This record gives sequence, C-alpha cells and structure tokens, in this order.
Amino acid sequence: MPVLTRRAALVVAVASIAMIGARTWVGFAVINALLLLVAAVDWGLAPSPRRVAVERDLPDVVALDTVGSCAWQVTNPTNRRLVVDLADELAPSLRARARRVRLTVKARGAVEARTAFKPARRGRFAIDAMAVRVHGPLGLVARQATRSLPGVLRVYPAFPSRDEAELRINRARIIEVGLRTAQGRGGGTEFDQLREYTPDDELKRMDWAATARAGKAIVRTYRPERNQTVISLLDNGRVMAARVDDVPKVEHAMDAVMALTMVATRLGDRAGLVAFDRQVRSVVPPGHGRAQLGRVTESMYDLEPDLSESDYLGAFTETLARFRRRAMIVLLTDLLEQAVQENLVPALPLVVRHHVMVVASVQDPAVVGWARGRPELDEEAYRKVAAIEALEERRRVTAKLQGLGVTVIDSPPHLLGAQLADAYLRVKATGRL
Repeated sequence: MPVLTRRAALVVAVASIAMIGARTWVGFAVINALLLLVAAVDWGLAPSPRRVAVERDLPDVVALDTVGSCAWQVTNPTNRRLVVDLADELAPSLRARARRVRLTVKARGAVEARTAFKPARRGRFAIDAMAVRVHGPLGLVARQATRSLPGVLRVYPAFPSRDEAELRINRARIIEVGLRTAQGRGGGTEFDQLREYTPDDELKRMDWAATARAGKAIVRTYRPERNQTVISLLDNGRVMAARVDDVPKVEHAMDAVMALTMVATRLGDRAGLVAFDRQVRSVVPPGHGRAQLGRVTESMYDLEPDLSESDYLGAFTETLARFRRRAMIVLLTDLLEQAVQENLVPALPLVVRHHVMVVASVQDPAVVGWARGRPELDEEAYRKVAAIEALEERRRVTAKLQGLGVTVIDSPPHLLGAQLADAYLRVKATGRL
C-alpha cells in the first residue's frame, strides 16, 4: 500500500504555489504530471515491506509492575540504505515507552531497537500484527504492509511479599538446626535423631532403650513435620473485585497465596491451590519443590474476578473429593457479614472436622484511618460512622468464625502474606497437622 510521506506533502505544497503562479491549464497539467511521475518512480524503487526481515523479541513472562523489554530487529536484504518505520501491536496496558520506531538500515545490514514496558494489568496478551513501512529513496512515497508476528506475553501477579517469605524461610531453618536457646520446644513432633543427654534436655525426651544400649543417657530430638499439605482456596468472586489501595482484593490475595506456597514448599511441605467463584476455575494438586510456586502462579495469572456470589460449598466439596489427606486449608476471601452468614458458615462443618481451617482477608487501611480520624466536615463525620460500622461488622464475622474453630487473619495488604506465613509456621511448630 503506497503512503505519502511528510516530504511529499511539502513538495505538493510548493507545487501548489507554483501552479497558482502558472495561471494556465497547461502549467497545471505539466506540474501534476511531473509530481505523479516522480512519486511513481520513488514508489517503484522502494522495496516491498515483505522483503524486509522483521523479528520481535518478547519475553515469555513478566511480573506485574516490573519493567520488561521488547526488541525489534530489521534486516535489509537490498544493496542500498533503507529507512523503515515499525508500528507494533502492544496493548496500551503494557505501558510501552514506544510502540512506533524509525530505523535506518545499511545495505545488507541489520539494526535492532528496544523499548521498555511496565505492565499495569496482569493476564495473557496475544501480540500479532506489526505495520512495516519502507520509504522510497527520494523520501516522497513509502510502501506499507501489515506483517503477522504472533507472540504471547504472560503478565504474572505482583509478589511484593517475596522478601518477607524469604525472611520466614531463613528463620524457620535456623530454628530447625537448633540455633535457639530452648532446645526442642516447639520444634515439631517428627523424630530427627538420637544424641547424648545434656542438662538442658527434658526427661520426657529420654530414649531408655538407647540409653541402656549405649551405657549413657541418650535423648530423642525432633523437628517440624515435613510433607504436610497446605491448600489455598482463592475466592475469585464478587467480593474480591472491590479495590484496596487502587488494586482489586484478589490481587493482594494472590500475593498471599504465593508467599504461603513459597514458604511451605521451601520447608519441605506440599502446597496446592483451588481457585473458584460460582464454579471451580483452576486446580493445582499439592506438590513440593521450587517449581510448585511457578505452577501456582501460572494457574492464577489470567483469572479475572467473576461478579457473582462464590460457591463455598462447591469449592470445599471439590477440594475434599480431590485431596482426602488431612491438610491446612486456607480460604482467601472477604469478611462481608451477609456472604459469610449465608454461604460460608453453612459450608464450614464439611471442613473443620478433619482439617485445620484458616480464613484470610484483606483489610482496607483507608477504612481504618477514617474510623480513627477526627472529622471536621459533615461529610467526614458520615464517612467515619460508616467506617466504624464496617469494622464492627468484620469483628462480628471474625468472632463468629473463631467460635466455629477457624483461625481468622484480617490484615492490610502489605502484611497479609507475612501474617499468613506466620500462621502456617505456628500450625507446623505445634504439630497440628
């Protein structure tokens, strides 16, 4: 497809002035003919955009709000210099610094250009079309074509709790190897090894059979249990679409799921995921090892909150049907009184009888600030009353769930992942699994 360039527009403007001065039809006709002839020659000398080799180098995965890089490479197959324009089909939410670029490519040479991007939305981005425009040697006309360069970019959820998770992993490992003063207390119930008795050891840890064989006092040491099961149930329904710190609550819950998965798998346990709303959306069977975090993240990254009521009973039934072993089940949802009373509470007896149940929720720091603030205007006073009522509702829901044997964590976004990991470590240390 031929395209007029800015230089051509300038030439036309100059020619128009000249035609006005000519004042004869013959002059008009001659100048028009010359312009068309020069443009045709320029268009004919411009190589087809399909002859120019164009490649796009795009990463497979980028985390939300981190900087990625996209590269374009143009190879000139001709024996003369080319000016090439590229316009890529990068989604606006990728926030690329540039989606259009002009490259000057030497004869038989290649040139690469890069642009940085910082995604503002997670999900799967299919990137295909790219417009390629090759200018003629006179710069008056360019030939343009759309090329198909299929690619897929996956934007994973942000993981701001990673450092907190690493901190808890390191702390748990230090405790496990005995670098604390209270020996054996809270260290779990799984047998580790036999060692010689010291004055600080408790008598109940004496192994009398080993003592008789060795002829000296021998005690048993224990470590936290391994190969236990932790299953995260991620609510993807209506209540998780509400925004906290200008981010949907489900995004903060995903961060907490990744923190819990990372801590559990690095400490020798198995972690899995069930994401649900009115139906189960994805399931990751419990597994261990560093690759499990990637599998869990992969199953969440393209979830979008479904604006419907979540089916807690269906999610619990699916989870227990798939995973019968006793586990720590962590439900990440919101503490809305109506939803909890009508949908969650009736489903809890199915779980709390045989499993350790934890409910984790994202607390809005803005609401807490409004409730504690001193209003100066009528509007602020009304907002304070509404905030106090909202927090009181959450306290009633928390008390109700705790009365049913559920551990409740209601934390601001930046603390939810860390506090959920702490709850898991307490369960692990006391041998409740």
